[in-house]
Parts: sequence; C-alpha cells; structure tokens
Amino acid sequence: MDRLRDPDSGCPWDLEQDFSTIAPYTIEEAYEVADAIAREDMAALCDELGDLLFQVVFYARMASETGAFEFSDIVNAICDKLLRRHPHVFGSEAERAAGPAEGSWERIKAKERGGSGEESVLAGVANSLPALKRAQKLGKRAAGVGFDWPDRRGVREKIAEELEELEEAVGTRDPAKVEEEFGDLLFAIVNLARHLDVDAEKALMGANRKFERRFAEIAAAGPGRP
Repeated sequence: MDRLRDPDSGCPWDLEQDFSTIAPYTIEEAYEVADAIAREDMAALCDELGDLLFQVVFYARMASETGAFEFSDIVNAICDKLLRRHPHVFGSEAERAAGPAEGSWERIKAKERGGSGEESVLAGVANSLPALKRAQKLGKRAAGVGFDWPDRRGVREKIAEELEELEEAVGTRDPAKVEEEFGDLLFAIVNLARHLDVDAEKALMGANRKFERRFAEIAAAGPGRP
C-alpha cells in the first residue's frame, strides 16, 4: 500500500483516492463477503475477506499520510474495545466468576456513547447503513430504554394499523403520503423481525435468492408453465 500511494512511483488511481471515494468500495466488499458466506463458498470467502482487509489497509495508509492514525492504532482500538466489552472474560476475578450478565454489552456500549458526548440513545446508528438494518438497530436501541411493545402481538397490531393507514393514503392519490405510510409499514415489519429475533436484512436477502432460484426454474421449464 505504501508503494501504491508513493507520490513519485505509485499507481495513479490509488493516489487519486480519498476516504469518501473508497467508502462505497468498502460497502460493496462487505456485501460480497456476506454473499460468499450465504453461498457457503469458502474459497470465495477467503478471497473476499482479503479484499475487505485491503480496504482497512487503504484507510490506514491515507490516515497515516496526514498523521491521523496508523494501522497499529486500528488494531489496538479494537483490542481495547473487546477487552472493555467482555469483562466476564477479561475482567477482574469477580467479574469473570459472575459470568456474562444479561444486557451488559448494550450497557457498556451506552456508557461509551455517553463518554463521547452523544446525548441521544439513538446516536451512533450510522446513516449509511442499509435501511432495513438501520431500522432494526434503531428499534433495538429504543427498546433498550423501554420504548417498545411488550410482545410481538403489539407489533402485529401495529402492522395491521399501518396497513389500514396505507390503504387510506392510496385513496388520497398523494404519492408523498403513500410513500410515508409505506415506510411506516416497513418499519413496523422490521420491529416484528426484531421481536422474532430475525435479522430483517438477512431474511430479505434470503427471500431474494429464493425468488431468483424459483424464477430460474420457471424460466427453464419454458412458456406456459406455472
């Protein structure tokens, strides 16, 4: 990476990049890792993990050029975080003896957020996350402070309510209102996924793959087949 970013003899494309231009590639590589796992293709997974690691190295090199941080700082930061968030493994003798406490991970994360000056419990949920993933994280954060339905029955009632409101919006023929109500319905469905301990993003990806597989089977069967 040092050679690629060398101002005199480096690669022109690599030299042109900055954090913002590399970010989309990072997201793409993370999805390709997830796809390799879903396909249970270990050779592809090994290859895609290398591509993802390269993204980290790229960021580290660019940061090093400005004196912001080094690759070793990245490694030390995650090591410190793992130590901090696993007191039942790395903590005092008493903490290890007590074992993992329910909700301790989220409490420790909340304490970290408080220490960084972020006031909202929803702070830190990245805007760049896929919408389904972000909705699920927002719901989980809110549930952590008691802002939640007591069980999934309440969520199902909310979904039914949002369906009715969507139908009413369709009747107004107001595209903005329809979009808003459809978003509310999706958000409620994502919260049902959370209550069922289902990853909404992963579930939809699986449904997409199922649709592609079945469509291919129907297409292969030829015209006129159901």
